[in-house]
Amino acid sequence: MKTIKFVSNDKNQQEFALAVRKNVNNYFKERGLSTKGNLELAIQTTVMLILYIVPFIIIFIVPITGLLGFVLAVIMGIGSAGIGMCTMHDAVHHSFSNKEWVNKLFGGTLYLIGANVFNWEIQHNILHHTYTNIEGYDQDIESRGPIRLSENAPLRKIHHYQYIHAFFFYGLMTLSKLVKDFTQLVFYNKEGITRRFNFNPSFEYIKMVVFKLIYLFVIIGLPILFTGFSWLQVVIGFLMMHWTAGFILSTIFQMAHVVEGAEEPMPNAQGVINNEWAVHQLHTTSDFARNNRFLNWYVGGLNFQIEHHLFPNISHVHYQKIAPIVERTAKEFGYTYNLKPSFAKALSSHIRRLKVLGQPPILAA
Repeated sequence: MKTIKFVSNDKNQQEFALAVRKNVNNYFKERGLSTKGNLELAIQTTVMLILYIVPFIIIFIVPITGLLGFVLAVIMGIGSAGIGMCTMHDAVHHSFSNKEWVNKLFGGTLYLIGANVFNWEIQHNILHHTYTNIEGYDQDIESRGPIRLSENAPLRKIHHYQYIHAFFFYGLMTLSKLVKDFTQLVFYNKEGITRRFNFNPSFEYIKMVVFKLIYLFVIIGLPILFTGFSWLQVVIGFLMMHWTAGFILSTIFQMAHVVEGAEEPMPNAQGVINNEWAVHQLHTTSDFARNNRFLNWYVGGLNFQIEHHLFPNISHVHYQKIAPIVERTAKEFGYTYNLKPSFAKALSSHIRRLKVLGQPPILAA
């Protein structure tokens, strides 16, 4: 995989990058605040873990009907999505705590949905955050099968109605990770990425297999062995839990990157993006529904993607406070701050963008 460089001789861009970091850093210095998580994050984590774990325990100790079991599976899906957004995401970005062992512990909550932490760190922390919205580099907008998320990806007939069917396939996100992790890790090993970060490729693969087997035994095997549900009911509940989590996670993520105003640039022949990295983040991300208290709490600041991409090592619990600082600084330097004021407007913008990406450019104009 070739390296892309972000190069700009524009003094305004360089000064913006310095100014936005200085202004946000001053916010924390002046108030004597840590950039890491706080009591609010601890409460969020507790609630999300309860939503995931308690329904699972209930099916073992309380005689329940298949319908109630289905409802509990959906609640587990809501909880696991919340764990991913509020807890794991901060922890893997090393912003959950100042203590690295705490970050590793809560980063490991990704195993609760059967995914692999190492893969996530490479795919999300490194590739997505470095090469945001760049086709062929940012695997978080990888266009495969029935969904096309990049204007630079091949267009197929099946994409024409993706603004309708995309949301069903979004629900398959976490399920696909159960299998995709294997091919993804093979790719990282082949490209030398694993060794580049001082990890042993064989050990990482063995560890991933072991954790996935343990996960499947616990989440599927134990209910089959120790509850009154049939194996088919257990599998349906498992699929519904994952579909719920995948639907929430994918929809929230795409509403911050695949919307109107979020650019999808490509490097030139020399592998250069002619923008300062910080300006690139402004161009490729979007905030939405910043004043929606419930959304801010449940999605772990993923509706503050501009702030998150500029400051990934700052916990999401601070984003609502620093967002006006980032917005003001961007406007002072003449840059557009892509903000969708509500959840509905962001969702509508995403659907319109999906529709455009499903059509040939001449029709989309």
